[in-house]
Amino acid sequence: MWQIGRVTHKDLDIDELVGDWLTLREAAEPLGVSPNRIKTFIRENRLMGVVRGGELSIPAAFLDGDDLLKGLPGTIVLLSDAGFSTEEALRWLFTPDDTLPGTPIQAMHENRGTEVRRRAQAMAF
Repeated sequence: MWQIGRVTHKDLDIDELVGDWLTLREAAEPLGVSPNRIKTFIRENRLMGVVRGGELSIPAAFLDGDDLLKGLPGTIVLLSDAGFSTEEALRWLFTPDDTLPGTPIQAMHENRGTEVRRRAQAMAF
């Protein structure tokens, strides 16, 4: 599946863009699910994960309290449909965009996900 990537030393800027990461176990706890369910979310395009230091992890910003960030699964599907790799999707979600303003992931946390999905959808065509 396209959502599982691998972060290497040449991709350190991805770590800098994303900031905080959660292991599968750390992500599963607030959601009240098992780490295997997080893997299923990744396979189902509800989350994106990358292998960091030998362990599959997801950006902490993908969670909103005890739930997935509203609109994230649909945005991930749109980015996948646009042909984005995991690295490209993470860069897009976490790179500041003066026209939003902020990053797409920040906009989603601020309940401005409709604009983010509109932009992701436009890239798919």
